[in-house]
Amino acid sequence: MSGRGPRRASPRRTQRRPSQPKGEPRLEPRWGFHRLSDGLACQIVRAAGVKPGDLVVDIGAGDGALTRPLVEAGARVIAVELHPGRLDLLKRQFAGTSVTVVSADALALRWPRRPFRVVANPPYAVWAGLLRQLLSRQSRLVAADLVLQRRVVRQIVEGYTPRPGAGGGDFVLRRGLTVSRSALRPAPRVDSAVLVVRRGPVSGSARPR
Repeated sequence: MSGRGPRRASPRRTQRRPSQPKGEPRLEPRWGFHRLSDGLACQIVRAAGVKPGDLVVDIGAGDGALTRPLVEAGARVIAVELHPGRLDLLKRQFAGTSVTVVSADALALRWPRRPFRVVANPPYAVWAGLLRQLLSRQSRLVAADLVLQRRVVRQIVEGYTPRPGAGGGDFVLRRGLTVSRSALRPAPRVDSAVLVVRRGPVSGSARPR
């Protein structure tokens, strides 16, 4: 997970931005960054059913824990990151690959206008605004796998009312893999889980599984 703010280039975010030495970025809880272990990241991508040619957005890409297995699965990845140190690391690490690295606030992102997927470990604090955008009637989302607090995933799944969006069909939400707090660095105070979002039949290469 990586940095966020309520709006693009939020003054509050820039004032809290830590000084960062060049190279491997530090793990800064105030940026909301909790890195997934490599093994769990690969497991999440496999469970998501990502196929070659899928357009996938990785929100809060951090140092590429999820981006890497997405590339290995053959996806075209949009890696979104706000933290300057991790952004630079992503650009260097994935130069010349199918990854497009974007510097953007998670809640100020321009979403693709064609069917797309999301596989991400976003900052916990942005989940409500993020879901509102992804599940809006204008969204072309067809599938999402989001690492969120386990309690939040349960509340979302129990309280969600399906409705059709721009891509056609109702979204179906369920709980996926459990993510132990020990699988994240630095470890959060609570366990997490994967919120699985799938839409009904939709045209395009990025189809839900």
